[in-house]
Amino acid sequence: MRPLEGIMVLDFSTLLPGPLATLLLAEAGAEIIKIERPGSGDEMRRYTPKFGDGSVNFALLNRGKRSIAIDLKAPGAAGRLDALLRRADVVVEQFRPGVMERLGLGYAQLKAINPRLVYCAITGHGSSGARAQDAGHDLNYLAETGMLLLSAGADGAPVLPPALIADIGGGAYPAVINILLALQRRAATGEGCRLDVSMADNLFALMYGEIGNGQVAGEWPRPGDGHTTGGSPRYQIYRTADDRFVAAAPLEDRFWANFCAAIGLGPPLCEDARAPSATRDAVASLIRAAPAAEWQRRFAGKDVCCAVAATLEEAMRDSHFAARGLFDWSLSSATGRIAAIPVPVAPEFRAPPGDAQAPALGEANALLGDETT
Repeated sequence: MRPLEGIMVLDFSTLLPGPLATLLLAEAGAEIIKIERPGSGDEMRRYTPKFGDGSVNFALLNRGKRSIAIDLKAPGAAGRLDALLRRADVVVEQFRPGVMERLGLGYAQLKAINPRLVYCAITGHGSSGARAQDAGHDLNYLAETGMLLLSAGADGAPVLPPALIADIGGGAYPAVINILLALQRRAATGEGCRLDVSMADNLFALMYGEIGNGQVAGEWPRPGDGHTTGGSPRYQIYRTADDRFVAAAPLEDRFWANFCAAIGLGPPLCEDARAPSATRDAVASLIRAAPAAEWQRRFAGKDVCCAVAATLEEAMRDSHFAARGLFDWSLSSATGRIAAIPVPVAPEFRAPPGDAQAPALGEANALLGDETT
């Protein structure tokens, strides 16, 4: 038995944070019913590249869910959902604060008919505060919380992050954590609650070290000078002779000693605390003198905390990840089958590896007693 079997979730969210959160719940056994606009549905259905009748982005995030198409602004829409709302365990939404209330679907309105409901609102800035109604996206939240300026390119300007950190690390994952906590408390008390998940708020935990240094030592981070943001030769990216990159992270002394021995860096530069910039330049020169394959050979089995940077395509073909079974679950459509995205749900809590599809828009409208979309 998967741990969330018997839990029903109504998902009013679109795009990434909410759909990823409910995907994790679905993988753990929850029944996810996605509420979408008639005609177009979730905006992500229109993304490219296409996979079957929709986009591959949508399919990957909505594997194994069901879909109801309903115009929430139409008179009586909330009433048509009444039966589902009364038996739902969880509602997930990511509208701006106040929108669900205007639709007749706010927490106070739903609590009156279902006091056991766990209601999770995912927003950029939370449901209160001066920015609560501001539009924003991942990059904006990184900028507002100080995280963006912790990255810097060669010209000192911050670089665009390679992942949607706020959407995933500040939105989807905290939403799942808090939904599970709320369900656990409900099991003891019988009462639901409203969860206010702010993507911006949740970024601060990811900068715990910088926050501590700033408050205690007065050393607030600047781009490129932090221990893990460019200021140390022990946490750097070095270019190889064949223009690949070594990600070197031998932070602890024992790893650093092994690293220096592997690349041939001796005293006094290996005593990097004396002149970190000079040590960094010396390491860069040594790494630049040999191709990536040579560094892989030298580092193999040496406990140096180093890796040659792989492309995503290479990583998905890596024998280590294959042996771990990350890509054993699959996603299919009328046009073919691909690997589903690996999710941070233990295999013990999931169905055995197998195939599933994303829902067609409105395929579950029969749940409303209405076969149309």
